Amino acid sequence: MNDRTCIVTRESGTVDDMIRFVAGPDGGTIVADLKRNLPGRGCWVKAQRRYIDEAVKRKLFPRGLKSNVIVPEDFGLVVDQMLAKSALGSFGLARKAGVVVTGAAKVDAAIRNGTAALVLHAFEAAEDGVRKLDQARRSVVYAGGPEIPALSLFESSEMDLALGGVNVIHAAVLKGTAAAGFVKRAWLLQHFRDGPTDRADAKAAAAAKETETE
Repeated sequence: MNDRTCIVTRESGTVDDMIRFVAGPDGGTIVADLKRNLPGRGCWVKAQRRYIDEAVKRKLFPRGLKSNVIVPEDFGLVVDQMLAKSALGSFGLARKAGVVVTGAAKVDAAIRNGTAALVLHAFEAAEDGVRKLDQARRSVVYAGGPEIPALSLFESSEMDLALGGVNVIHAAVLKGTAAAGFVKRAWLLQHFRDGPTDRADAKAAAAAKETETE
């Protein structure tokens, strides 16, 4: 296998579609190398939780790393939490850069005026609130504008902590290079939890392209 071949599927992939794992400094624990810069022998797994869980079940990590590493049974959840923490940290940086708006009214305005790159709904968001913002997103497409993706990745309390706000239910990340890091991490987390779909991949590509070029 080459360096970027998934130890579960035996299929190769790009670094953006996979997660690298290494043995920790003590040699006995496994570490998810999200930044892909840790030293030592590494192995790769497709960036979806089901593959992480399968690698744990089949005891593929010790074999891939050629090390007797200890892998917790809930390692898929551990990686999920790491990805979420990384995304939330980037979300907070985007807020400090002034490219995050919160509240249904401001998010609606950002959608309709074309400045929103990505919409976020808290898990607790009411169906009516989500529906109204979905209507705004559809109206933009109907008028010939871009399809603005919407994701639900975090609890309200997690968004509150990242943004230093209170009761954040709806948020929008605005277009621009300052938001590129969060957009990328948000889509990685979505992909990790739910896997790829043609629709989601198209939205991700469009959002990332618009965010990085403006």
